[in-house]
Amino acid sequence: MATTNDLKNGMVLNLDGQLWAVTEFQHVKPGKGGAFVRTTLKNVLSGKVVDKTFNAGTKVETATVDKRNMTYLYKDGTDFVFMDGETFDQIHVPTETVGSGADYLLENTEAVVAVHEGTPLYVELPVTMELVVEHTDPGLQGDRSTGGTKPATLETGAQINVPLFVNTGDRLKVDTRDGRYLGRAN
Repeated sequence: MATTNDLKNGMVLNLDGQLWAVTEFQHVKPGKGGAFVRTTLKNVLSGKVVDKTFNAGTKVETATVDKRNMTYLYKDGTDFVFMDGETFDQIHVPTETVGSGADYLLENTEAVVAVHEGTPLYVELPVTMELVVEHTDPGLQGDRSTGGTKPATLETGAQINVPLFVNTGDRLKVDTRDGRYLGRAN
């Protein structure tokens, strides 16, 4: 248990049986009336964002979320298997929990897995990944109808748009948050 005066960004609260991460908070002391805390909360599982106001000093239940550095090993059916580098424990993470990051996940990739009472909540991938272009059509000089981009399939199976000069076999930097092409890898 903690009070609303103890809130910090990143803290996870257990409200009505659901886990909410504090993304923003502001302690407000108006000239008239009691102080209160205005917060922006993000649901850890669904990603839904809500604004909630608490009276100052109100007790709130905190949840213990354990963030661990883990290595992605392999895919087992619909689950992704991660291994803790310190204890060598393996954990199965469902595809829904990994989310869109599954499109950029290669074996032996380091990621942060957040776990609450043995249940994986979310997976944080590195912001950029270096991936090889598995297939892309040759770019035609002067073809500007697509804004100078063409579709490319990466080694993980993900489809992204790349500039016309990119060829099959090139190693690219890709933003794992939105799948943007960032440049060629050195």
